[in-house]
Amino acid sequence: METIIVLVVLAVIAFWIVGIYNKLVTLKNRFKNAFSQIEVQLKRRYDLIPNLVETAKGYMSYERETLEAVIAARNQAMAGLEAAAKDPTNGDAIKELASAEGILGGALGRLSVVMEAYPDLKANQNMMQLSEELTSTENRVAFSRQSYNDQVTDYNTYKQTFPPVMLASVFGHVNNATLLEFEDSEAMQAAPAVSFN
Repeated sequence: METIIVLVVLAVIAFWIVGIYNKLVTLKNRFKNAFSQIEVQLKRRYDLIPNLVETAKGYMSYERETLEAVIAARNQAMAGLEAAAKDPTNGDAIKELASAEGILGGALGRLSVVMEAYPDLKANQNMMQLSEELTSTENRVAFSRQSYNDQVTDYNTYKQTFPPVMLASVFGHVNNATLLEFEDSEAMQAAPAVSFN
């Protein structure tokens, strides 16, 4: 009889440990998947920017420096995204991406201000369409980033609660996941003001 009780207790403990392990893996996979959704939207955004710059080039012959700054910021953000996409659990890579996105947001904001001085450019049909797509993409990035941050918070919270905190490091869940917070979060959520009206 004592043997059966011991076996039942051991089985309950084993199922409990397996449950914690499975939940940690599930939550980690959810935040990695959420990051991949951000990756899709940021790549779309990065693909739109060269078209925006090319369209603007014909009208903004004296603004080469601004256009080059946008492309350089885009390239830096793309490199940050590639590094973060390789390992969304790498907090430093996530922080680098956030910093690069802040720089890109600033460059796009400056481009928007400069474009206001070119009425023909603002009226260009291609530019209006690109502007609409960019605004739509910015909204998707904000939504995807919020989803990612929610998943990261769920993972970190579960990992830090008792009893999972006792087993998380044993199962390889040592570091907390890093939230993706852009340097100028409010401006990013509002999306760059690329208005051509």
